[in-house]
Amino acid sequence: MPITQVYNLYLSPNRTYVRKLKNLLGFVPGNVRLYQMAFRHKSVAVLIKDGVKNSNERLEFLGDAVLGSVVAELLFKLYPYKDEGFLTEMRSKIVSRANLNQLSRKLGFNEMIEFDARMISYPNKQGSLLGDAFEALVGAVYLDKGYTFTREFLLTRIIKPHVDIQTLEVTETNFKSRLIEWCQHNNKEISFVQVENPEGESNKMFSVVAVVDGEECGLGRDFNKKSAEKIAAERACEYLKIFEE
Repeated sequence: MPITQVYNLYLSPNRTYVRKLKNLLGFVPGNVRLYQMAFRHKSVAVLIKDGVKNSNERLEFLGDAVLGSVVAELLFKLYPYKDEGFLTEMRSKIVSRANLNQLSRKLGFNEMIEFDARMISYPNKQGSLLGDAFEALVGAVYLDKGYTFTREFLLTRIIKPHVDIQTLEVTETNFKSRLIEWCQHNNKEISFVQVENPEGESNKMFSVVAVVDGEECGLGRDFNKKSAEKIAAERACEYLKIFEE
């Protein structure tokens, strides 16, 4: 075991926290601050520089990209004869906030999250709190251990033992219907508007925005227009915090 890990586990002032992380994750972290930040919600974060807080939001951004890459590769190899629309939908099911919330709770990550209970009614109205922390943790592992380690961690420690891909394949996760029903229940107008692609982007790609009461709430992009609408609906559900408990 590297000397840094020995120090963190047995000598560091944070050794109790490190041991708890080791029990949850199966490895000893190197840069403990990354993991502390991964579990720190913006409600308890403080300003550090240029308007940026020491919350998990930046790590969440990074973790989302890493997680998406790992899941995309897994699905690409698992389904060699499926088209991009199917692969996109399967990836959306696996990395959806509803699924990440459930995974975080199942793995015990909820016990690690720092948040202001006065601002968040937890756990009944947690919204994306758990899923955000999950992605931020992936970002922390990536920065601490590198992509190869993170990939193996996700596949062997989380996805293979805790995600039933075959069940998800036959499970209908219709974010579009969920969004429409939510809008109807709350007397809000909903529309899906096709917009122009960024300059230089293929004309075969569809870009669709979910607009709720005049506000752009989610962008979806895919080679299939219906798939783009589904992705936009999922992003809107995430933005509006419409999730199954």
